Amino acid sequence: MMPDKKTLCIDARMLHHSGIGTYLRMLLPYVLAEFSVTLLGDPEVLKAYSGEAAIIPFNAPIYSIEEQKQYKSIVPHTDLFWSPHYNTPVFAVKAKKRVVTIHDVFHLAFFKQLSIKQKIYAKLMISRAVKASDAIITVSNFSKGEITTLAHAKPGKITVIYNGVKQKPLTGVFETVAAKYKLPAKYMLYVGNVKPHKNLKGLVAAYLKLSTEIQQQYKIVVVGKIEGFITGDESLFELINKNNIKDHIVFTGFVNDDDMDTIYAGASLFILPSLYEGFGLPPLEAMVNKCPVLVSNLNSLPEVCGDAAVYFDPQDYDDIALQINKVLSDPSLSKGLVMKGTERIKLFTWADSARQHIQLFKKLINS
Repeated sequence: MMPDKKTLCIDARMLHHSGIGTYLRMLLPYVLAEFSVTLLGDPEVLKAYSGEAAIIPFNAPIYSIEEQKQYKSIVPHTDLFWSPHYNTPVFAVKAKKRVVTIHDVFHLAFFKQLSIKQKIYAKLMISRAVKASDAIITVSNFSKGEITTLAHAKPGKITVIYNGVKQKPLTGVFETVAAKYKLPAKYMLYVGNVKPHKNLKGLVAAYLKLSTEIQQQYKIVVVGKIEGFITGDESLFELINKNNIKDHIVFTGFVNDDDMDTIYAGASLFILPSLYEGFGLPPLEAMVNKCPVLVSNLNSLPEVCGDAAVYFDPQDYDDIALQINKVLSDPSLSKGLVMKGTERIKLFTWADSARQHIQLFKKLINS
């Protein structure tokens, strides 16, 4: 590490989480080239970066009192401390400047659905992250508006930097991947968790409205974590069991990155019926893999997907079913979506996202 480089400390404990982990892993190579970096996290997880960054062991659980107790002593003297999520230090740390990335404020938007404990934590931590940070990064203009309205942040403090998406797929042999995850021959693909706001239940309800012929031809493949969410959607499984369609829904569980492109490429369509998204990376990943995209017409999704997707009202199951049927029955529509998607993804590169992050970091450090 060059001595003349400015110092940057990053809380990297979420390196292998799905959304935030991808965000961190994609940006780190660019950031390491520009700054003298210290990473906080599990040394075993971070060992791939040990030659390029200093590593300080930090294994306190995310969202815990323990992490707050340790931050003050763990964070070294540094020019800038970057929190890639809103669980920032509540108290002062040895950093000249602080920046936080707030991907969305779902917990404030769906405040009524939270437990008392969740409400207290979300309100406290997001409010503290907004006040204690010298700058806030977010991933869409939609999220900027939400942070301004619900977290009372000053608009001038917020910088919108879109996520990137890799521009070339790494597609393997479909038969091999299909056997590994027990994929059907034809399927519509959902990527995400089963939290209620993701509205997978809405997709299943719409699927039930499709013709028997389509149901016999196409199944739903769900890629993502099923268990372990405090706000998991039990009613989803009740709907599946009640209508005897368990054999029509394939839950793959965790899928490694090498196989994910193949699963996207093998799908007849990708669908995201979410009620709340700060950005929404899976639709872009589907576009990379030439898969037609259908998404909710709410929040950030129109901003991200532009004219390269078919939109529907996620709370209108008849509308969801109608749009699915349109794409499956019209090859020219499907082909057109693929062509538009190929152009759309060019607007979202990790190199450009990294350039904007680095530019903001340097501006903060030098101010």
